[in-house]
Amino acid sequence: MKLSEMREKTVEELKQFVKESKQQLLNFRIQKTMHKLENTAEISKTKRLIAQAKTVITEKEAACEQRA
Repeated sequence: MKLSEMREKTVEELKQFVKESKQQLLNFRIQKTMHKLENTAEISKTKRLIAQAKTVITEKEAACEQRA
């Protein structure tokens, strides 16, 4: 998912995305320890996506507080 796509989603959808991505990250780490993960770059990509989603959530929550 691109950053522009993340900005179009709601906070709840982003929180769900973060939850699913964390589960996926756990699965990647388990596969890595068992030497079954072929593309280890997926771990860093997933971590970056989680960080981006959390940043967008923070931005959206701050924007809502300023409006209120």
